[in-house]
Amino acid sequence: MRFALLVGMFSRLVKTLFKINMPPLFELVKNCYDADSPDAVIVFHGIPEEDCLEIRVEDHGHGMSTKDIINKWLVPSTAYKLGSRKSPLGRTMQGRKGIGRYAASILGDDLKLQTVDASGIETILYLQWNKLAQHQYLDQIQVPIETKQTDKKPGTILTMHSRLSENDYWTEKAFRKLRFELKKLIPPKADGTFDSSFEITLAFDNFFSSEDDNVSETIKPYPILDFYDYRISGDISADGSGTLRYENKKIKNGAVEHISFAYGVTGCGALTIDIRVYDRDKDAIDQLISRGLQDESGDYVTKQQARQLLNDVNGIGVYRNGFRIRPLGDADFDWLKLNEQRVQNPSMKIGSNQVVGYVHVESEEVSGLEEKSARDGLKNNTAYEALKRITCAVIMELEQRRFIFRRKLGLSNPAKKLERQLEGLYDYAPLKKSVSIKLEKAGMPVPVIEEITDIISKEEHKKNEAIEEIKRAVAVYQGQATLGKIINIILHEGRRPLNYFKNQIPNLRFYGERFTQKKDENSYSEIVRLTNGISDNAGIFVNLFGRLDPLSAKRRDTKTEFSLHDALCGAVAVFDKECEDKGIQIDLDCPSDIKLIGWKQDIYTIMVNLLDNSLFWIVEKECDERRINIVVSKTDAGFTLDYTDSGPGISDELLESGVIFDPEFTTKPHGTGLGLSIAGEAATRNSLILTAVQRDNGAHFILSTDE
Repeated sequence: MRFALLVGMFSRLVKTLFKINMPPLFELVKNCYDADSPDAVIVFHGIPEEDCLEIRVEDHGHGMSTKDIINKWLVPSTAYKLGSRKSPLGRTMQGRKGIGRYAASILGDDLKLQTVDASGIETILYLQWNKLAQHQYLDQIQVPIETKQTDKKPGTILTMHSRLSENDYWTEKAFRKLRFELKKLIPPKADGTFDSSFEITLAFDNFFSSEDDNVSETIKPYPILDFYDYRISGDISADGSGTLRYENKKIKNGAVEHISFAYGVTGCGALTIDIRVYDRDKDAIDQLISRGLQDESGDYVTKQQARQLLNDVNGIGVYRNGFRIRPLGDADFDWLKLNEQRVQNPSMKIGSNQVVGYVHVESEEVSGLEEKSARDGLKNNTAYEALKRITCAVIMELEQRRFIFRRKLGLSNPAKKLERQLEGLYDYAPLKKSVSIKLEKAGMPVPVIEEITDIISKEEHKKNEAIEEIKRAVAVYQGQATLGKIINIILHEGRRPLNYFKNQIPNLRFYGERFTQKKDENSYSEIVRLTNGISDNAGIFVNLFGRLDPLSAKRRDTKTEFSLHDALCGAVAVFDKECEDKGIQIDLDCPSDIKLIGWKQDIYTIMVNLLDNSLFWIVEKECDERRINIVVSKTDAGFTLDYTDSGPGISDELLESGVIFDPEFTTKPHGTGLGLSIAGEAATRNSLILTAVQRDNGAHFILSTDE
């Protein structure tokens, strides 16, 4: 059967696939790997007297037989690599589509292929790409092939030529990019070391018009990769279980923490993840250098060079069978939206310029992660979305531990309780005492000292009145922030009545007009049915907004006496419909005679944030038991409220550090880290204490009267 593929069509296809954002040299390097070669050697050779730029790609693998050249190499889109996924020495084949070898057409005007197989037969062919274009179909092209016996060792050399004077791509900038990309092409292994079974060498021969005419370099990883501040790594099976290893190099000889990870079915196959994070503040850069960071010449780097290195190497790459899937991992391709999350929560979240990461995935057939036809990333399918979610979940494990560590050292500058900060802002007692002592020593009369002290006291009183106004404003804003948490509830519960109004009001109009004309019983019955339905659905809105009323105040009223039981019932009622939909039961046991003097909306704020967290985690972790218990008991000081749920609970480390109440700290994938902080502030305003305590199963909070 005639292989009637148009030459022009094939040429356009090749050029489309090998765009500048996927350098064709990478495809030829991958072919060296598939050939079981221990190395790939790339040589740029200048021949000025012939106005010639020669590019060679050499390997020392098993070579190809003449039969392989004719039946496989010269035939586009052959699937022999896809059909045989392992090389003779057991390497997983990189090639799939059968066109990677034609990347050579982008690198020069011609191609000379020399290959020696294990039997010592050398096969040589020569192609001039412009002559191919003179034919309409590929099967019309006659390719001269020479074979001969040789004593050369097995391997393959591809040689391409172009005019040196017409070279407008291979500039110093392009070589920097090539070198950088080659360094990122091969990732470290699971143990952090780099695979020495395959090396890439970049060489220049009579290419530069300088003393550096003849240089050769074995491509090695950037030295900064060994000087991370924090690292999390490990294997995650397809069922989502695994053990992660967390390291903190800011602590000398710090212990390695092993973290049990249970995500649930990944949806993208098994993964091996290695995430390395760097702090970028001034002191962190100093520490980075002091740990021995050197450039590739062995000289210690400057602060500016250290930052530039981080700028160059940052990014989380995705690797399959040992090679990166571009552009995932490029510094300017933030596929996990790390920078977007950091803007929302800078104290806890890491930015893309702080991280170097490697995510190893399985084959397309197993993982569902499919490369785009142009080899410029992964298809945006469900497996890709799952990959992003689970990678972010692993990063969050690191972020939480990094946040706690920096908090303990005072590096993250977490806000103290706002109420206490405000109360101490204009405390003039130390000033009055100091002034009185000074004036007394200076011999000032007692009446004068008392008068000056009184002036300071009046100013203190005036300032503290302003503080009270600030407290009221803060309380309103926090209440509104809490209100934002239940917007989803409003949308969820309000959609049904709104749809009823939208669908049935035209029917009401229809039957109303018909009744006006006919005065028939059927029309009247329909009108009654529809108006009752409108009334019922309007009642849903009235009830919904009534439950939210305590949070709707624009201005803070003075403290009033209210029933704790009524406040708790109102807060729980906000989640009635959501609990019904998700099969979660809330049990409330509170004496009806407990009275508080404070702000009822603050109890709403506390409970809404606790309930919102519980509902999220019970659903997120697919807990079998779905229950929340709120039990209030009287005490001599007032009352104690025990709040427990059947969710995944809170780790001992988070409880001991108290970090869960810090602004911006969160364990939710897209949380703001404000909920528990706001709840704690609301408790303090009402002379209450909100604490989290250890519990084997689920979360446990205690709200009690401040003694």
